[in-house]
Order: sequence, then C-alpha cells, then structure tokens
Amino acid sequence: MTELAEAAGITVRTLRFYRERGLIPPPRREGRIAWYDEHHLARLHTIAAMLERGHTLSVIGELNEALESGRDVGEALGLHPTEETPVRLSPEELADAFAGEVTPENLAAALDLGYLAPDGDEIVHISRRLLDASTALVRAGVPLAEVMQAGARVREHADALAELFLATVRAHAPHESIDKLRPLAKAVVEAELSLALDRRLAAEENT
Repeated sequence: MTELAEAAGITVRTLRFYRERGLIPPPRREGRIAWYDEHHLARLHTIAAMLERGHTLSVIGELNEALESGRDVGEALGLHPTEETPVRLSPEELADAFAGEVTPENLAAALDLGYLAPDGDEIVHISRRLLDASTALVRAGVPLAEVMQAGARVREHADALAELFLATVRAHAPHESIDKLRPLAKAVVEAELSLALDRRLAAEENT
C-alpha cells in the first residue's frame, strides 16, 4: 500500500480513505498479503485528474457507481444517444495507445472534454473515431497535450456548426426529421474542410 501511495503521489491515509469510499477496487489477496497493481494506480491517476478539474469525491463516486451498476457511459455523463461507438480500454492499453503520454495533465484534459470516463478497472473513450484520430496524430509526432488543445478548439467550432445547422433547419424546414438531414450536415462540413485544406496548402505553395 505504501508503494502504491508513493507512486500516486498521495499519502497512505488518503489511499485508505479512497478505498473506504469505494473509489478504488479492493486489492488481490494472498493470505494476509494485499497486492495492488497498475489498475489501482491508473484509477488513482483518474481520481487525481477529476479532482483537478473541480469534480468532488461524491461526484466521482456516483459516476463509478452508475457505471458499475450497468448504466451506459453516455447516460452517466448526461449525453444524448450518439452515432459514435465508445471504446473500452485497460489503463495499460490506453498508455500504449498514446506512447506513454497519458500524464495526469493530459488525462485531466481528456476528462474535461468528455473523451474519457472511468468504468471499474477500465477506461471508456467516448468515440472510436476520435480515439483512432488522436492515436494516429500522436504516433505521427504530435504531442498529446497539443492534440487535446486542438480538440478543445475543434469542439468550439463543431458546437457552432451544429447550432447553425439546427437553427437553419428548424427555421425553414421544421417538419423535417433532424436525423434524416443529419448526413447532409456532415457532408457539408467534410467537403468544406477538404476545400479549406486545399486552399491552405495552395497558399503555402505560393508563398
């Protein structure tokens, strides 16, 4: 227990408190010996990151309880049904996916954006497509911290685009199904982004 507390940067007393509150799973026992592993350390890092973002221990405990009782991650996070496919990862798989860049700071940023949520001994990423894109960028040499910052900016623009699309449809085609027209919005955004990249690259070549 002492080694785990030191690795997590907390006191043994705090570790016992987390254990009593049910925020970390019990250790594996062999006789009178209690064994903690990387799953426990990853959970402690997750708790630290969520506390850093202003979440209380009560909220963290409620989220863990909701997830472990079988509720959907999106429901626990207050999200509406989505086309995105969540991905379950062990702490080791998450660390491997991002080449060791899963620091408490980066984890806090991902939690703040709603990309990640703890679920027992696993971590759930809210979107397979975002996970694949993020890992590809990190493997290409982009620091994960920069990916998180870019993700936050993209989120702002995406929210504005979604608001524009919904306002336009509801003002001029209120009887049409949003789900039916949703592919049109995605097609427009994808085409415009492609054209914008073309313009940027052409401008760079001309300078």
